[in-house]
Amino acid sequence: MTRSIIAIIRGVTPEEVEAVAAAVLESGIDKIEVPMNSPDPLKSIGILAKTFGDKALVGAGTVLNVAQVDAVKSAGGQLIVSPNCDPEVIAHSVAQGMESWPGVFTPTEAFAALKAGATGLKLFPGNMAGPDGLKAVRAVLPKGCQVYAVGGAGPENFKEWADAGANGFGIGSAIYKSGMTAAEVRSKAEAIVAAYDEALV
Repeated sequence: MTRSIIAIIRGVTPEEVEAVAAAVLESGIDKIEVPMNSPDPLKSIGILAKTFGDKALVGAGTVLNVAQVDAVKSAGGQLIVSPNCDPEVIAHSVAQGMESWPGVFTPTEAFAALKAGATGLKLFPGNMAGPDGLKAVRAVLPKGCQVYAVGGAGPENFKEWADAGANGFGIGSAIYKSGMTAAEVRSKAEAIVAAYDEALV
């Protein structure tokens, strides 16, 4: 079963990334984002692409320019997530055959992202928009448009977000914080999956 959850492992190092990602995958999450402001992110993405590329969608977060898109592609990544809506980054990612999930907060940004070819939208920061904000924007978005809530979405409110129109979630510190062991990550990821399944499945 594929769950609409992207695990954001910000701060992970190349030395630990394989064990951390294995823990995430074993919990039932198969989308993993290594933010570009992590230590040596391209090396980590390369390790993940080589080790888990056939069973996981692997890529980068906090991608801000076209050069970074190319670097992630060269490392073997297939997923580009950004905190902002940059039509050039979106169009380039899609042209490279990669998934593009730009950060949007307003209807203007959402439609600009979709026009540029975004795979889906990352509502960010989700805690500022809230489910009510998503519900209002969802009313004008095209049918079938995928929206992931990132920031402020977690086990305690998955159902509320889903009822407001969220298709999925990006989960960061609730799964991984710098320095966590693989066992801790697996325990946290399993709790996220259990809450997700209860609320959405």
